[in-house]
Amino acid sequence: MDETRVAVVIEDEEDIRSLLTAVLAQAGFEVHGAADGYAGLELVREHQPLVTTLDVNMPGIDGFETAKRIRAVSTTYIVMLSARTEEIDALQGLEAGADDYVAKPFRPRELRARIDAMLRRPRHHIAAASSDAGEPTGDWLEHQGLRLNVETRIVTVDGEDLELTRSEFDILADLLAAGRRVRGKSDLAVMLRGEQFTGVEFVSDSDARAIEVHVANLRRKLGESPTNPRWIETVRGVGYRLTAP
Repeated sequence: MDETRVAVVIEDEEDIRSLLTAVLAQAGFEVHGAADGYAGLELVREHQPLVTTLDVNMPGIDGFETAKRIRAVSTTYIVMLSARTEEIDALQGLEAGADDYVAKPFRPRELRARIDAMLRRPRHHIAAASSDAGEPTGDWLEHQGLRLNVETRIVTVDGEDLELTRSEFDILADLLAAGRRVRGKSDLAVMLRGEQFTGVEFVSDSDARAIEVHVANLRRKLGESPTNPRWIETVRGVGYRLTAP
């Protein structure tokens, strides 16, 4: 088995934890389970999984706080699961660093499909470069003081490093590559699935809203205003593009 195909399941309900374990095992993962956020965080530290599923409502620290702590130590794909279906909960999960938010009860086949889609996206470990390590190799995308290296997944703004989630990085890379061409919310949602947009893919309202949240978080980290942007311009009713040079 590929040693990178490790998954961690963090879920306090034993039957659901067993179901998730079975779904991931069938997908070829070595699975480690935990019943609370603290134990789950330790499993993530120990095994550095490719995928982590995370329940929102757990004893001790909840899923949102657990996701933040995981994101500080790992680049694992985080799939958050919850019986709470309010939009604000999904948005809070994405803001905490989750890559996807799935409502309970879920269909195992749908969950497997969503995980497979995430795995089609490029995954690179962020290189911890020391100050004397020299300039990272690979191509840089640049726009008005913003620089992004696709290979090392390093982003800098006016020479200062910027920490982004995987989804934020991928959206920013896509926008930088597109230049002044508009990237629709549907284009970006399908890109995050690891697919090419042909116009026939189904993109739900929640998918589009998730893109809005990711872009809002990206702008907040960049320190720019959506009404007077330095880098990312909103094309109302369509999507986003880079500002004019």
